[in-house]
Amino acid sequence: MSQSSWHHAQPYSLADYGWDEACEHAFAPHRAAGLIPARIVRAERGSCEAVTDAGIVRAEIPGTADHGDPLSAPCTGDWAALRPVTTGRAPVLHAMLERRTALVRSSSSRTSHGQVLAANVDTVVVTVSLAAPLKHGRTERMLALAWESGAQPVVVLTKADACADLPSAEEQVSGVAAGVDVLVTSAVTGQGLDTLTAVLNGTIVLLGPSGAGKSTLGNRLLGEDRLATGAVREVDGKGRHTTSWRELLPLPGGGVLLDTPGLRAIGLHDAQSGLEQTFAEIEHLAQACRFTDCAHVNEPGCAVLAAVEAGEIPQRRLDSYHRLLRENAYSASRTDSRLRADREATRKDITRHLRATYQFREHRQ
Repeated sequence: MSQSSWHHAQPYSLADYGWDEACEHAFAPHRAAGLIPARIVRAERGSCEAVTDAGIVRAEIPGTADHGDPLSAPCTGDWAALRPVTTGRAPVLHAMLERRTALVRSSSSRTSHGQVLAANVDTVVVTVSLAAPLKHGRTERMLALAWESGAQPVVVLTKADACADLPSAEEQVSGVAAGVDVLVTSAVTGQGLDTLTAVLNGTIVLLGPSGAGKSTLGNRLLGEDRLATGAVREVDGKGRHTTSWRELLPLPGGGVLLDTPGLRAIGLHDAQSGLEQTFAEIEHLAQACRFTDCAHVNEPGCAVLAAVEAGEIPQRRLDSYHRLLRENAYSASRTDSRLRADREATRKDITRHLRATYQFREHRQ
């Protein structure tokens, strides 16, 4: 192995990064083919940093790795099979193991592709700052994203030391996070950090807006200041985007922390089941509506509207449900139209090719 390809060795093994028996079983055919297992720490265009039992390595990503589909492009958290280094060359990413979970948002570009933020995540920590006004719609959006991924969400209220009425804030957030643990923490006083460590499991990703205290929380979990933190503006409680890449870091008590950037926008991408879990009480009530296709707007015999009237469900919650469903449907329609456009382009290429073939034959005659 050349020193240029393999970075420093580290005191960790792949097991510290989440490698288990299921991974070993899935990797068996690759091992038989002489490939080595790795977990991607950071992926860039054309290359990635990956951790192996021998250390951290920079590997080439062949141009065919994503076949034009961003959802299948290598990303932080993916398990990969690397072809070992040859003289003067970096190792090459040969294949990826099937993802157990994937945290996907609609891409920030104008395309209709989804973007995978993290792969093979076990716990999604949705961070909500108590030092700023609570935005329940944003929390619901992040929960839908978390449930859709297949991982277990946990809501962590940060900066409890800056909150005037903790019981009220906790009650409000618990009202929008059914079936999810809601933990109150303060990195300043250490409140709730032991409880948080106890409920975290496997690969953990911190999700939330800039200024929500993700990096500070991550540093407390790591036991050292590994993640860059930035001051938050007093005016609006927003932070600068101090983390610009995604990175995997083993936690001292076991498990792995996946640090993501503070996201300016978290758009939903094909998150129907995530929305159903986030708004489980509305979905449950909907079964009692008179019409099976009830939209819960002004239909007679609507059990959801009756619950709003009775004060059992806040109007804000139903409005948020409608808004996120519309956004998700729009995202899905853009994806469908893109797929239709791709198919149409392929069909035109085939037609053009056939036409050229016939013209060539006619010239030959």
